Amino acid sequence: MSIYIVRGPQGNGPLQRAAAPLPEAVLKSLVHRALDSGTSIAVRNCRCEQELLEALCVADHSPGEITLLAPGACVRSARLQRLLPRLHNTYIEVHDDDGQEPRLPAANGHRLGVAQGFRAQSYVLALEMALEHMGCNEVGNRVHVGT
Repeated sequence: MSIYIVRGPQGNGPLQRAAAPLPEAVLKSLVHRALDSGTSIAVRNCRCEQELLEALCVADHSPGEITLLAPGACVRSARLQRLLPRLHNTYIEVHDDDGQEPRLPAANGHRLGVAQGFRAQSYVLALEMALEHMGCNEVGNRVHVGT
C-alpha cells in the first residue's frame, strides 16, 4: 500500500513555483510512521496546475490508495474541482498554513477529511487519518498533533 502526497504549486500566474520541500524532521516522521504501518509514501511537489492534475491521475491508478492533497495555489482551480469527482480514490485535503487558507468545496470527490492549522504538522495529522482509514493505525506508535 502507498500513500501519495501531492502538493500543488505556490504563488500566482507566472510566479508559480513548486512548494518548498517539507521540513526534514516532518518528512522523516512521515516516512518512519508509514513504514511502521506497512505502507510507503510518495511525495510529488508540483510546479503548476497541469502537473498537479497529472499527478492526481497517476496516484488514482493504484486502487484503494489514499492521496494527501495539498492544493496550494490551485485551491480555487475549476479544472481541479472538475477532476476530483472523477477520481476513484479517497483523498485528505492538507493545508500547511495557520488555518486561514481557503478549502476545496466539500462535495468534491471522495474527501475523507481536512488537516489544517498545524503548519507542516498538518501532514502528520493527515497521515494518521489515512492510516486509520486504511486500518493500519494500530501498528507502531501513534502520533498526536495538537495539544
